Amino acid sequence: MIAIGILVVIGVFLVATYNSLVVLKTRIQEAFSGIDVQLKRRADLIPNLVESVKGYAKHEKSVFENVTKARSALMSAEGAKEKAEANNKLSGALKNLFAVAEAYPQLRASENFKDLQQQLADTEDKIAYSRQFYNSNVLEYNTKVKVFPSNLIAGVFAFKEEEFFEAVEEERKKVEVKFE
Repeated sequence: MIAIGILVVIGVFLVATYNSLVVLKTRIQEAFSGIDVQLKRRADLIPNLVESVKGYAKHEKSVFENVTKARSALMSAEGAKEKAEANNKLSGALKNLFAVAEAYPQLRASENFKDLQQQLADTEDKIAYSRQFYNSNVLEYNTKVKVFPSNLIAGVFAFKEEEFFEAVEEERKKVEVKFE
């Protein structure tokens, strides 16, 4: 009778631990989709922003090409690491685009440009929040995958650690958006 009780407790523990790992893994997927939505929104704003600047700065072709290439790389990126790298490149290209825009006072005064800048700034904030939410879920999951005794169950059912969505050191700063 005691042996049956012990087996039941072990069985309940195994099922509960397995289910908690599945729940955490699903939360990570949901959190990553939140990042993806914001990155897509950001990518969708960029063509309008580029067109606004193009009207004033026709001779800045390389800046526009770099933004377009970085945007395309972000749109085709797969997985957290690749998306983070593509996002970092796009942030750098946008910094250059805004630097070009600084040289054109009429552009900075344009309501359309100001609106696009505000939308982009809002999206940057949402990306930062989504990244934080994703990384919090990854931390909780990775901890569960590593600690005893849940690491035994994670190993048996092939639960592997997930990657954090990280920015490189240079790109940890927000894209600077100035309103004058």
